[in-house]
Amino acid sequence: MSETSSKKLPKAQRREQLLDVAVEVVREEGTDALTLGHLAERAGVSKPITYEHFQTRAGLLMALYERTDARQVAQLQEALERTRRKLEDVARVMSAAYMSCYTTSGPEHSAIAAALKGDGQMEAFHQGLLDQYVDFYQRTLGPFCDLPREALRQRCVAIIGAAEALSRDVLRGAVAEGTAANTLASLIVSWLTSRK
Repeated sequence: MSETSSKKLPKAQRREQLLDVAVEVVREEGTDALTLGHLAERAGVSKPITYEHFQTRAGLLMALYERTDARQVAQLQEALERTRRKLEDVARVMSAAYMSCYTTSGPEHSAIAAALKGDGQMEAFHQGLLDQYVDFYQRTLGPFCDLPREALRQRCVAIIGAAEALSRDVLRGAVAEGTAANTLASLIVSWLTSRK
């Protein structure tokens, strides 16, 4: 039990501590072991504290996924701010960030994503995140093409689908991270410069 477990922490700090412990549980024991009761035990707090923060196991899984996702999006936005405003450069940075997200967040992130499937509330949450990615890609890539809005949106959906498939290949060792990022970047450039 850590020192921060037993002492009274501000709500936001306690939430972060609980999420850190939850990642440890997933890493060491898998997502099946991640319950609010087990989290309370591992974090050295009472069960009502975990229920107050997450309400349900689904709420905990969604909070874990959302935290990792928010960190990755923030890093991508920072990288884009430092990038030349050329489609090739933006595509390269976006692609590298997508692949890096999977390798740096570790297998825990993939396990959490898999655990989000199969429950209506969690499926809706996951779809909402994918929709946010599509919106982000559309806003970011829109200035570099003259496609109609709906055509650009559909290509962004397809780009994210391709990114997901490539990142799964990276995780299972079927392709190197750099190769997957280059493939995705070339796909983005070719789809945004083609009118077909």
